[in-house]
Amino acid sequence: MLTMLNNRDLPPPMGYSHAALASGPQKTLFVSGQVGVAADGSVPATVGEQAKLAVANVYAMLAEAGMDTMNLAKVTIYLTDEAHIGEFMMAAGGTLPTPPPATTLLIVKGLAAPNLFVEIEAIAVK
Repeated sequence: MLTMLNNRDLPPPMGYSHAALASGPQKTLFVSGQVGVAADGSVPATVGEQAKLAVANVYAMLAEAGMDTMNLAKVTIYLTDEAHIGEFMMAAGGTLPTPPPATTLLIVKGLAAPNLFVEIEAIAVK
């Protein structure tokens, strides 16, 4: 079972939970970083389209393991430019469950290829 935790002594979270507590017997899924690449290998030119694909790829791995978005305990988002935050949030921000999992967003110098702008990794528990 997953319980999202938000301590009153910390700043209120904006679209994420401070922590996710997994209790009881469960299975844990570690989803490697998923990028905005389609099954045919094509890479969209925009952050928004890459974000949608990266989220869809994470959700496909959840489904493969018999899980869904409510099983997400931790999500880490990597963007290659701070200017991409708004477009990412417009495209993918509303796709997280409520309450949202513990989430970290990092701005990085680059990803595995120069045409990639978004990467998402996740941990899910069932």
